[in-house]
Amino acid sequence: MRLFAAVLPPPAAAGELAALVDGLRALPGADELRWTGRPGWHYTLAFMGEVEEDLLPELTERLARAAHRTQPFPLRVHGGGRFGRRALWAGAAGGLDDLRLLAERADAAARRAGVSMEEHRRYQAHLTLARSRQDTDLRPFVAGLEHFKGSRWEVTELALVRSNLPVSGVPGEGPRYETVGTWPLGGTR
Repeated sequence: MRLFAAVLPPPAAAGELAALVDGLRALPGADELRWTGRPGWHYTLAFMGEVEEDLLPELTERLARAAHRTQPFPLRVHGGGRFGRRALWAGAAGGLDDLRLLAERADAAARRAGVSMEEHRRYQAHLTLARSRQDTDLRPFVAGLEHFKGSRWEVTELALVRSNLPVSGVPGEGPRYETVGTWPLGGTR
């Protein structure tokens, strides 16, 4: 199964972002992008790719430990940017050092559980909003995100999410995400 560790924005934060995204989707060229829907919005901490099911018990135990060692922290959706000319994203503000630490701990948990992780990259907090199969001028969309400041919320849990790739063959269909497990930060709940 394709898995990743993530922080999921609460419904109120997703609602604020959705209102902004509705405006972005009205911009010229928006129909050339494949927009992610609210159910797919998340801040990926550690992408694990294909994970054998027999690794799941140790992985979940180690992720629970990583969550327990991390205290809850404030976060909000803030601004945005692009990766090249093919991916548009919303950024984050608040406890970014805490978010990076949680990402490092989730990555280490996966490695220690035997998950074959790709090379380590510097963590960039982002929530993917849209993608394009070809080079696209994303500057107008980035400009629309530039001054966005969502409401603050408290990150209180780490989630393990399964990515179910599209199988229907319907053009533009994206992956479906299923939360496999969540663990409270700092042992709270």
